[in-house]
Amino acid sequence: MSKAETLAANSATAPAVAEAVRALADADFSAVAKLFSEAGFAVALPAPGILQIKAAGARRRASVLVSVGVHGDETAPIEMLAQLLDALSRQAQALAVDLMVCVGNVGAIRAGKRFIDADLNRMFRAERGALADAVEAQRADAMIAATEAFFADAGPVRWHLDLHTAIRPSVYPTFAIVPELIADAAKAGLIGWLGQAAIGAIIMNPQSAGTYSYYSAEHCGAAASTVELGRVGTLGQNDLSLFADVALALDGLLRGAAPAPAKTASHVFKVAQEIIKLSDDFRMAFDRSTQNFTSLPAYAVIASDGDTVYTVRHAEELVVFPNPDVRVGLRAGLMVVRVS
Repeated sequence: MSKAETLAANSATAPAVAEAVRALADADFSAVAKLFSEAGFAVALPAPGILQIKAAGARRRASVLVSVGVHGDETAPIEMLAQLLDALSRQAQALAVDLMVCVGNVGAIRAGKRFIDADLNRMFRAERGALADAVEAQRADAMIAATEAFFADAGPVRWHLDLHTAIRPSVYPTFAIVPELIADAAKAGLIGWLGQAAIGAIIMNPQSAGTYSYYSAEHCGAAASTVELGRVGTLGQNDLSLFADVALALDGLLRGAAPAPAKTASHVFKVAQEIIKLSDDFRMAFDRSTQNFTSLPAYAVIASDGDTVYTVRHAEELVVFPNPDVRVGLRAGLMVVRVS
C-alpha cells in the first residue's frame, strides 16, 4: 500500500475508531454487544458500564476481566481497549475467552474528574468508614457483585487486568502491581504476560489497599494486576503508540494466542513499607515533580506526620505513588526495594 493509500485508509477508519472510544468512555456497549450476540455468544449487561460475554455451551474457557476508568481522568486505557474491543467485535468468533469489560467510575469519566466523592480504587474493602455513603462506594458494590458472578462458575484460568495511568511521571513509563497471594503457577503466567507486554517494573504487593485488582485476586482467585500505562491525559489525545506492546499482548490474550517471548525483562520489586496519612499535618519530604521509582538513600526522610516521621529503612528504597492529597487514613505512597 502506498503512503497515500495508507493515509486514505486511516482517514476512513478514524471516525469509526473515534466513535468506539466515545462509546466506551460513555459506558455504551450497544454496538459491540449486538455483534457478539449475533455471533452466538451469551451477552449480559449486569450493571451500567459492565459487559459480560461468554461462549454458549458448557465448555470452560479462560475467564478474563479487563477494567478501565476506575479513575475518571485515566483515559489512555479507555482508548486502547475501545479500539481492541471494536476490532474484535467485528471478528467475534476470534474471541477465545469468556470476557468481562468494566468501565469503572462512569460518572467521573463523564465529568472529566478523577472521582466524584472519593477514590473508587480504595473502596474494595469491607470497612469504608465515613465513605460508606460515597457515590464510589455504591459503584464498588455493583462492580464487586458483577465480578463475583462472572468468576462464580469460571474454570481455573482466571485473569484480571485493571488498566490505569499514573498521576506522576515515572522512571518506568509502564509498571504493574501484583498481589503476592496469587497462586505460584498463575502468578508466573501473569508475570510472563507482563514481560510480553513490555512492562518495565513489577511490584509484588503483600497486602490490600482496597484496590479492585487485589479484591479479585483475594476473593475470586484471579491472576490480577493493576497495570500503569503512562500518565493521566485528555480523552482522544493520548499517544497510544507508547503502549503498542500492551495492546498487542492484550489482543493476543483475548484471541487465545500462544504466549510470545518477553519484550523486556521486567525488574521486580517488593513493598518495603506503606506510607499512611495519619492526619492533616502530613507532609512529603519532596515536591510534586518527584517521579515514581525515585531512589532515596538509607535514613532519608520520606514524610512527616505530627510526631511520626517516615524514613528509609534499607540501603535504598524507591518511592511509588507519592500523593499527599489522599484522605486521612489512606495510603499516601509505597516504598519498594528491587529484588531482581
